Amino acid sequence: MADRKIRILLAKPGLDGHDRGARVLARTFRDAGFEVIYTGCHQTPEQIVGAAIQEDVDMVGLSCLSGAHRYLFPAVAQQLQEQGAADITVVGGGIIPEQDMQPLYDAGLKALFTPGATLDSIVDWINENIKPRV
Repeated sequence: MADRKIRILLAKPGLDGHDRGARVLARTFRDAGFEVIYTGCHQTPEQIVGAAIQEDVDMVGLSCLSGAHRYLFPAVAQQLQEQGAADITVVGGGIIPEQDMQPLYDAGLKALFTPGATLDSIVDWINENIKPRV
């Protein structure tokens, strides 16, 4: 089990339909050696959590450009905890104002990536902070 690749679920919660960035991340993560599951757009927190548990992922990456991150990101983290899967790391990305960051960290997100974050820096963060769950 120690040789298992890091498994990442990428999701676009809510009504945000702009998924070009998520698709770029999915390809980048795959090329970096991670296993990637992309759920597509318009996912509810319940759908994301269900997929994360079913797919036995190590990390959930949420992308939101619509401004609904203040509700949707914490809802995913909370539901993972309620489902007994708090060991799945949740990170977020998108248009996230500075004043929204601390409440998201307080809600359980471990990292936030905003415009300007390089693909290499995101991959490096994952390699340094995510280990395959046992």
